[in-house]
Amino acid sequence: MNRRAFVRHAASVSSTALLMPLSENLLRAEAVQAARTNQPQIPKGKAEHCVMIWLGGGMSQIDTFDAKKIKGDGKKVAGCYYDTIQTSIPGALFSEHLPNLARRGEFLAPVRTVHHEVIDEHAAATNRMHTGRPTSGSLVYPSIGSLVAATRSSDVAGIPPYVLMGYPSATRGPGFLGPKAGFVYLTDTTKGPEGLSLPPDISIDRAGRRESLLATLRRAAAPHALKDPVLAAYGEAIDQCFSLQNGDFLKAFELASEKDSTRAAFGDEFGQRCLLARRLIQRGVRFVEVGFNLNFVNGAGWDSHNAAQQQLHVLIQGLDHVLSTLIDDLRSHGLLDKTLLVVSGEFGRPASFDAGGGRGHYGKCFTVLLGGGGIKTGQSIGESDHLAMNSVADPVSVPDLFATILNAMGIDPFKKLMDGERPVPLTDNGVPLAKLFV
Repeated sequence: MNRRAFVRHAASVSSTALLMPLSENLLRAEAVQAARTNQPQIPKGKAEHCVMIWLGGGMSQIDTFDAKKIKGDGKKVAGCYYDTIQTSIPGALFSEHLPNLARRGEFLAPVRTVHHEVIDEHAAATNRMHTGRPTSGSLVYPSIGSLVAATRSSDVAGIPPYVLMGYPSATRGPGFLGPKAGFVYLTDTTKGPEGLSLPPDISIDRAGRRESLLATLRRAAAPHALKDPVLAAYGEAIDQCFSLQNGDFLKAFELASEKDSTRAAFGDEFGQRCLLARRLIQRGVRFVEVGFNLNFVNGAGWDSHNAAQQQLHVLIQGLDHVLSTLIDDLRSHGLLDKTLLVVSGEFGRPASFDAGGGRGHYGKCFTVLLGGGGIKTGQSIGESDHLAMNSVADPVSVPDLFATILNAMGIDPFKKLMDGERPVPLTDNGVPLAKLFV
């Protein structure tokens, strides 16, 4: 083969290779469009708020909301680590350590066949379960909280649309949507976000002089902001910060104003975060992520490798108590039908045990719990096999899960947002789970 023939042959192979992913994407998009056309029209939900409880590390589905009667021994025999109990959801078994939630099954909808291919790495899987997409070298995708913030901003002045009580990270951020769709991050549930209260050594007069200087600089930069969207977005974020200082937002952190019995019912620090989440949505916050980050109760949190599995029931019991208390509290305030509850981690766990008696990572089939929000609860979505490791019926992709959350919030999941001049769909070809709406 001479040089010219070699170059011609290589170019032909390269062109074919480049076209293959494009063809696959087009076929997938056409299949999704066909599914939309053939299925009944899915009505939009009416939820006004979303509280996502994040179980960082990865909740074991077979030990919680997709429990199975096959009992494992913590060594060589795969199976559920605990006994199972009946729920008020037809055909659904929960762990014995979830009795309160089992009795409140009418308000819950376990989605038992969520899946993705990210297994071995927490950060990548956390990104997938927050953005709904794999990472991209050319585009930073927004998180589900930022999608809600961008499409359903708060109707109340001085109230942010998105609050994070957990670990701040880029994967939870606004991506290409910019700081206006970002989160307000809390480090202390008793006093609100850092930076909204004056430090002890800064007087009101000194703060006023600083604001005056900033205003002068912003006026000078105003002509440039008209041409620079990043600078304009930064200015909008500054305005939002000042409005947070003067509105009703900071009053949400006055937990002492709640009845002693209410605070006691919610219990520990995780419970107080969930109580605060209710106070935030009462004031107009659209999306709140609450991290269950008591990482050292069992040595490793929900990442139950090795001996951490032996104390996993402590976390499960804590989740059972606090989430059932939150459901009752939202009901008593007339907020449960308006508030979608999402309980998720980055992946699940296998039914088998590792050499140390714990469980590894598993993204092929796991459970995300939905509740409230005006969706059709009291049912399970999807069916897994006898060890909760493979989908038997109705597998649910992460894009489908995201489309369901957005639809429940009254947001068109097929809408597109603009990254400059490029339209970007809210989800990666996701379709809402019709059984929750029809």
